[in-house]
Amino acid sequence: MTDKEYKENIKKLNSWARAYYVDDNPIATDEEYDKLYHQVLEYEESNITKVAHNSPTKRVGGVVRDDFEKAEHIKQMWSMEDIFNQEELENWLNRVKKGVGDTKFFCEPKFDGASLNLIYEDGKLTKAITRGDGKIGESVIQNVLTMHSIPLSIDYKERIEIRGEVVIKKDDFEIINQERIKERGEGFANPRNASAGGLRQLDSSKTAKRRLIFYPWGLGENSLDINRLSEKMEYIYNLGFKRAPYRKEIENIDDILSFYNLLISKRDEIEMMMDGMVIKVDDISKAENLGYTAKYPKSMVAYKFPAVEKVTKVLDIILQVGRSGAITPVAKLDPVEVDGAVISRATLHNFDEIKRKELKIGDSVIIIRSGDVIPKITKVLKDRREGDEKEVIRPIKCPTCDSRVLDEGAVIKCQNIKCPDRIVNSIIHFTKKGAMDIGSLGTKIVEQLVKEERIKDILDLYVLKKDNLEGLDGFKEKRIERLLNAIEKSKKAPLSKLIFAMGIEHIGAVASKSISLEFGLDVVNISYDELISIDGIGEEMAKSFIEFMGVNRDFVLELFQVIEPIIEQKIEVKENRFKDKTIVLTGTMSVGRAVIKNILEGYGAKVSGTVSKKTDYLIYGKDAGSKLDKAKKLGVKCLDEEEIKLN
Repeated sequence: MTDKEYKENIKKLNSWARAYYVDDNPIATDEEYDKLYHQVLEYEESNITKVAHNSPTKRVGGVVRDDFEKAEHIKQMWSMEDIFNQEELENWLNRVKKGVGDTKFFCEPKFDGASLNLIYEDGKLTKAITRGDGKIGESVIQNVLTMHSIPLSIDYKERIEIRGEVVIKKDDFEIINQERIKERGEGFANPRNASAGGLRQLDSSKTAKRRLIFYPWGLGENSLDINRLSEKMEYIYNLGFKRAPYRKEIENIDDILSFYNLLISKRDEIEMMMDGMVIKVDDISKAENLGYTAKYPKSMVAYKFPAVEKVTKVLDIILQVGRSGAITPVAKLDPVEVDGAVISRATLHNFDEIKRKELKIGDSVIIIRSGDVIPKITKVLKDRREGDEKEVIRPIKCPTCDSRVLDEGAVIKCQNIKCPDRIVNSIIHFTKKGAMDIGSLGTKIVEQLVKEERIKDILDLYVLKKDNLEGLDGFKEKRIERLLNAIEKSKKAPLSKLIFAMGIEHIGAVASKSISLEFGLDVVNISYDELISIDGIGEEMAKSFIEFMGVNRDFVLELFQVIEPIIEQKIEVKENRFKDKTIVLTGTMSVGRAVIKNILEGYGAKVSGTVSKKTDYLIYGKDAGSKLDKAKKLGVKCLDEEEIKLN
């Protein structure tokens, strides 16, 4: 195969893939595709330096990472306002009209998946970022390379952000779920979970098996000289992206409602799960003029589909222990079909909700399910009671480990740091930065070690040997050595860090330091009255700490023995203007804020992150913003960095 033939074959394979994955109109057989694909692969193996950026061989997957890197969107990815009925639609349309006058709208289905931002530069796909908090997400480029509905290169050379939804076809979801049930004994809750999980696989070969599809729905950064969103999207579709099955430019409310009802009628026919319709102002200039709230653009809304309601019976209330230890009541229901899914459970969030609804075991209830939303009990039909219904009893012990629980009304929590249901989360918190800072132990590694039964609690970290880790997927000699060194290095940490690392409810880094300075290793024996006498420790914090030590006393003593924490000593601070004062830092300093914070704490100050009436000083550096403005408004004394040295 010559270089010219190689490039022509790449072009041919990509056109066949587009016809199959994007246009749903195959123009070659699987046999033809596979034969040409392997010829191309053979050429590339002999000409490694000539492999094309857009070669389909890059879509195989197999890259394995420890964790995802963070990546920044060029322009913010916003959330979207939800509306649920015609009255709310009319109110939104009136707000739009008041803001920009009469305008057209672009409407399309709201698919139920995971949002993704693609960045192309010089025509090449360079980044793929999950939504995250709208400003920073996770880089999932290796996983996106496995998705045939995303072009690796496009015929547009300027930098551009193409946003869309990663989804799974309903038929594919059923196949994936059956395989998952065979593997793990339980399936995904819905296609959205499967999509989001597929996008965030550390092993990209697993992503390739999820059959993920990308539908573009908008743009971030771009230089397209087009002022209608519908026309911009048409341009994007023509670059090689998949079109939504129904799209429409609309002028008035009657047509919006008509299109909305059309989509509802097509819910079963459309291959992907939909949970509503998106309505956007089509004129981009007008959309920008409408502006933004703190959460979403004023120029678009998601008109959600109506929930489907059914009546069924509560057979029992079972308890689930979450990764944080929170105990959640779940209603076990007489199975009933709702919107194509058989529902046998509904979440109740907490025991206050049970009390508010006056729910009893045996009650008839109305449940709703809207698209992907977890089924909820909306009403208890008390008039249907027959007299044999049973009260729901609040637990006093964890259903998993039988330990005493912390009952704070709305929240009931297992405090046992060794509880099997919370062990993964306990270890993740224990190892994070600010706690024991074992950097080589990411979330996925902890989950792997627990799943493979190499560790069953925090103490097991400190008896891990090379032999325990050899043979584990992804664990090579250097990685094992790095992990064991990081664990060993965490020994002899300050006691305050160890207390914080235990993940005690309501006890943060500041409280941990106060407690460790006051009591040292005797923290396992202190009383409620002794604890609450410390400045800054409230009743809720004291109760939680005492409960935790009551449940975990022996385990904590073992931790002390293994880690040998450093006992911090109280430093007698001379009188100065910062002693016992609350200080907030803002702006860019000549040194890191952590250094400034340490200096101030050496003066006996308390450093807070929030400006309030209780703030005594605000210390600012360059580019100080809203905190400085707020401090001035409240009459807080404001000092620049240099003035600290005048003390």
